[in-house]
Amino acid sequence: MPRPLRELPKAHLHLHFTGSMRHSTLIDLAREQNLHLPDALEDDWPPRLRATDERGWFRFQRLYDIARSSLQRESDVYRLLREAAEDEAAEGSGWLEIQIDPSGYAQRFGGLTSTMELMLDAAHRAADHAQIGVAVVVAANRTRHPLDAKTLARLATHYMDQGVVGFGLSNDERRGRARDFDGAFRLAKRAGLLSLPHGGELLGAESVAECVDVLSADRVGHGVRAAESPRLMEKLARRQITCEVCPTSNVGLGVAASAEEVPLRRLFDAGVPIALGADDPLLFGERLLPQYELARQVYGFSDAELAELARQSVRASAAPESVRKDLLQGIDDWLASEG
Repeated sequence: MPRPLRELPKAHLHLHFTGSMRHSTLIDLAREQNLHLPDALEDDWPPRLRATDERGWFRFQRLYDIARSSLQRESDVYRLLREAAEDEAAEGSGWLEIQIDPSGYAQRFGGLTSTMELMLDAAHRAADHAQIGVAVVVAANRTRHPLDAKTLARLATHYMDQGVVGFGLSNDERRGRARDFDGAFRLAKRAGLLSLPHGGELLGAESVAECVDVLSADRVGHGVRAAESPRLMEKLARRQITCEVCPTSNVGLGVAASAEEVPLRRLFDAGVPIALGADDPLLFGERLLPQYELARQVYGFSDAELAELARQSVRASAAPESVRKDLLQGIDDWLASEG
């Protein structure tokens, strides 16, 4: 019998705040607020998406914005993070780094600072409730002006002692080059935050290279298009720069036509460190555990390789050394157990 993947300790490093919401919670909140949901978020959920063209990305973003609009009260923020932490614990995650763009909620919750403090408090309470580690990555939106990103970078550095561990860059790569945001990332890196930009999702290997060479990325969100360049994969492996690979998301957005076409095995065999992620379960329908199941069932990973995937996620995390040690020991124990 294969070892149960739910019992494999792991770290989840690529999960967005709004996209982490349970579908059932979105339905509850919409009913409470008399918010009309499109069929794609209700009866026909999960939605059929394809974001490789502008119209497809616009539809994805529209659904995301509708979901964001359901979070109207501080209690909704606490509920979302509590449930996200519960779901992580149920799937074997001992450490979660959740990406938050507070500017998307600032008008609702009294400004950037109060929104940041609300989300950090909710993350701390969620961690205590679910008995896992929860940290925050502040992520800028690459469709907005680079000066907005600098503001967020300064905000992120201000809260480093309260659980902010990294600075990211998300949204459509085609609408904002990584190099445009180098000032914000220099500010964040200088303060000691991890550099965690998205790249190599909707654009090719050159997008990943720009994140590495210009933004000094410690990890790259997605990064799957690095598989198009053997030289880039060699650089990622040599520098041990982790790609946060999200197979279900890649298929959902049309980055890959099927799970079989996501180059997870190619990246792994090239020595590129990988942290599997779920990205936005609210829109793609699957959380972290199914990504490990895909690794086993579709990509042919043995239990020893699955354990190494889990180790790579822990090593790439910002978890304290004591947490890393416990998780790595748990992975070794899982692999030593009877299958």
